[in-house]
Amino acid sequence: MEPCVYILASKRGGTLYIGVTSNIRRRLWEHRDGRVAFTRRYSIQRLVFIEFHRRIADAIAREKNLKEWNRAWKIRLIEASNRQWNDLARTLAWLD
Repeated sequence: MEPCVYILASKRGGTLYIGVTSNIRRRLWEHRDGRVAFTRRYSIQRLVFIEFHRRIADAIAREKNLKEWNRAWKIRLIEASNRQWNDLARTLAWLD
């Protein structure tokens, strides 16, 4: 699997979580199984943004950058590719 940065949301316009992983399938399972305290606490499970990178170092740098953004910028980023805040995990073939 490719390294990626991802954003999860509790609902449209809800609480956001930004993460990085080299195995998105496993990481989504961890979030949805309640193994990540923050996402469990705020019921954050919807994959609303994903960005793949060639190197994990690049994905980590992008994650750090996104975490510094204000909320409005993050929302614009999500809505640029996912206007309806659909759960992208449902549409990605690699999660079947």
